[in-house]
Amino acid sequence: MFPEYSRSRLKEWLLAGAISVDGGAKRPRDAVTGGETVVLRPQVEPAVTAEPEPIDLDIVFEDEQLLVVNKPPGLVVHPGAGNPAGTLMNGLLHHAPVLEQVPRAGIIHRIDKDTSGLLLIAKTLTAHTELVRLLASRDISRTYLAVCNGVLTGGGTIDEPIARHPVDRKRMSIRQNGKTAVTHYTVIERLRGSPI
Repeated sequence: MFPEYSRSRLKEWLLAGAISVDGGAKRPRDAVTGGETVVLRPQVEPAVTAEPEPIDLDIVFEDEQLLVVNKPPGLVVHPGAGNPAGTLMNGLLHHAPVLEQVPRAGIIHRIDKDTSGLLLIAKTLTAHTELVRLLASRDISRTYLAVCNGVLTGGGTIDEPIARHPVDRKRMSIRQNGKTAVTHYTVIERLRGSPI
């Protein structure tokens, strides 16, 4: 009924009493049969806690709904421990103040500090919800170009769950309780190693 909002957001609002069915409270598991009156009172919530900063952004596309930014290596995406400012999020909030009303300033995915590449940024709540859905259903995919050390087979698939490393919080690792992660790889070029 409310495609502009994610299921998780609607569940939060239902539990908080911001959604009523026939004037009363319902639980997320309660079924509806049709004909009920559903009233939604969207909750305005502070979506972002970062401060706007003038950061030079390489914007490759922008319209009313979407922004595509080419993130350079060395730029952190979100503020966090050790990086409270000077992040892509800070720069986005300076470039488009409207992003303060969108969760995570519209950032729907991120890449590591030392990785460069294109990032999709939703400029509206509707665009954010739809892009998150497309990413979750794998209708949006990501392609990386990497230089690897060692000898790889010509191509293959790595299908292992990934989560934060248990000791080094800045790294990710294969963890049985992690999120599903499927990587298909193909060797494009073999570079000759230099003698040490």
